[in-house]
Amino acid sequence: MKKTLGALTLFLIVVAAYLCFWPVPVDPVRWQAPASPGYTGVHTPNDRLADLEMIPLGKEEGPEHIVLAGDGRLYAAVASGAILRMAPDGTDQEVFVNTGGRVLGFDFDAAGNLIAADAIKGLLSISPQGKITVLADQVDGAPIRYANAVVVAADGAIYFSDASTRFAPAAWGGTLEACILDLMEQSCTGRILAYDPATRKTRILARGLSFANGVALSRDGQFLFVNETGRYRVWKIAVAAEDLDVRQGSPLTTVLLDNLPGYPDNLMRGLDGKIWLGFAKPRNPTVDILADKPFLRKLTLRLPRALWPVPRPYGHVIAFTEDGRIVTDLQDPSGAYPETTAVTETRNRLYVQSLHADSIGWLPR
Repeated sequence: MKKTLGALTLFLIVVAAYLCFWPVPVDPVRWQAPASPGYTGVHTPNDRLADLEMIPLGKEEGPEHIVLAGDGRLYAAVASGAILRMAPDGTDQEVFVNTGGRVLGFDFDAAGNLIAADAIKGLLSISPQGKITVLADQVDGAPIRYANAVVVAADGAIYFSDASTRFAPAAWGGTLEACILDLMEQSCTGRILAYDPATRKTRILARGLSFANGVALSRDGQFLFVNETGRYRVWKIAVAAEDLDVRQGSPLTTVLLDNLPGYPDNLMRGLDGKIWLGFAKPRNPTVDILADKPFLRKLTLRLPRALWPVPRPYGHVIAFTEDGRIVTDLQDPSGAYPETTAVTETRNRLYVQSLHADSIGWLPR
């Protein structure tokens, strides 16, 4: 009996020591999460996103970003590193190019080049013939670790997000793994960058964001709308900003949408002046409780991954106007279509983007 108790005591000591002291890659920062509004008001639960029609992608998955290009074809970036090209109804699918990385966002410039934010490779330009050119993989001598979303302005300027300067997908097992580490740490190293094709130089517009994610331009081209995933909000940032820390406050940076019910991911310009936003996941009460408890966040990462407070599946996309008024809210509480990151709106359809789905979901517009 004494030997058994001794062995049990030793085991418990080892487990306690592991949970308290085993090294983890994050150095969590204390912050105060706002009380979640839940699914109320304009976000009252509905099932308007349920029963999507599906465009199968064969062996591919994760149509994280979708664009209907000027050539009338639908382009979708998937997890394998490929950018698929197809007819708007999903037929005639082919691989346009594979970057060897993971494109999370892309746009087209005036010359028809596909400008891609590749989380592994950086900012890329891909010609109509499929030739890949690296435009930027560093800024001010420091690497761009997590290129995430991109938009091309009418004057040719390219604006894109670098989600985290701490955790690069190439070093941490993928985009999701690096994202989780960044959100657990909350060191707010995300930033918004601008690339000038004329000078081939990259500058920092804004920094201090907790996982800088989707970007979209205002119709007059003077402002960027930016998703700050880790703090559940959308910023409005002037393109004239120069290396501003959003946490310090400035007339050039304002919060447009705050205390959202989920983790905002991509932003896409829709029709009639609206902007679409998707929530990859709903908020998790445990995660918010741990916001001001750095030690417990470290301890959480030492637990088996099955015990992490992963938010439940929940399909949710919204559309808002440039003044921050939410005009559309589509939900699927079942979460059957995983991680709804945004909507690509065309004259006939709403294509729903996803981190891990093996098809492109769509609704008639």
